[in-house]
Amino acid sequence: MLLLVSHSALFGQANTRANPEVGPSRPTNPSISPQEDAIATAKSLAESGKLNEAEVTVRAYLSAHQSSGNAHFLLGYILFRQIQAKASWEGRVDQPFQEAYAKAALAEYTEGARYEQPSAFDLKIVALDYVPLGAYADADKWLTKSIEANPKDLDSWYYLGRAKYNEQRFEEAGSAFKQCLRLDPKNVRAEDNLGLVYAALNRHDEAVSAYQKAISWQAQSLVKDSGPLIDLGTLLLDDDRAADAVPYLSEGVAISPQESRAHAALGKAYSRIGDLAKAQRELEKAVELAPDNASLHYVLGQLYRKLGLMDKARTELARTAELNGSHSSPITDWPAEIGPK
Repeated sequence: MLLLVSHSALFGQANTRANPEVGPSRPTNPSISPQEDAIATAKSLAESGKLNEAEVTVRAYLSAHQSSGNAHFLLGYILFRQIQAKASWEGRVDQPFQEAYAKAALAEYTEGARYEQPSAFDLKIVALDYVPLGAYADADKWLTKSIEANPKDLDSWYYLGRAKYNEQRFEEAGSAFKQCLRLDPKNVRAEDNLGLVYAALNRHDEAVSAYQKAISWQAQSLVKDSGPLIDLGTLLLDDDRAADAVPYLSEGVAISPQESRAHAALGKAYSRIGDLAKAQRELEKAVELAPDNASLHYVLGQLYRKLGLMDKARTELARTAELNGSHSSPITDWPAEIGPK
């Protein structure tokens, strides 16, 4: 894949600058120039979630100050946030939208690096812009650069682990998640992902232990992460322990009722223990939540066959073929909302 951001662009001919942290709007200060005030306004708008207004403000500023690396980096960050916002609103991501905005954000960082040195935070956002493009090696590269500049950034270590996991560099992914845990002991999502690494390495006992540890750490939390419950249930399902998987998957569904993979795994578990009515309910919900996932339509079609619902089965299998032809799929690996610290 063509790199939209080159090493020389990011590290050549650049000036040192402060990290442009997004924060609350500042009181009027007569010593602040109109240009600085425009950037501060755009940052404040982005922080408050008014991303379209923030984009308009920073683009207006750039029309008169094209050589402001700070403004280009800020615009790249705003475009990144717009991808996250759309995914949050819709529960899934429009592939053409996310690719277009990720490339546009990368272009802004490339342009900004002609004038100013990117911070560790900027490099992290550059890396995360490669995620929706499926360019995990590039994400790995820029997260590594970000960590070199700020080795105590928990998010960068976590997303480096995710990038390496998607590259199938599982041992390295495990090392990144362990570093997360050194920085933040009892971090549920890092322990959960360490479990995924162990499962990928076929070390199932260690994976089960990691998932159970993550579950225990959040037992008293008011807000829980469904990840370790779903991942443990899925592993048990893969190990032909469907009955054992059901309680974990049921709790995962209760925590994240809008997550299609939880319903899909629970539906498969119910199907394997012979409770086809519950399997139908869960798989239909999974398809409702992820209508462009071909594999879910296929599994639901096979279940309809078992139930003797042949017309419905034919409809689902036809939809499977249609989606496989268009290569459609839901986006399930986008980072959680992230902003400057």
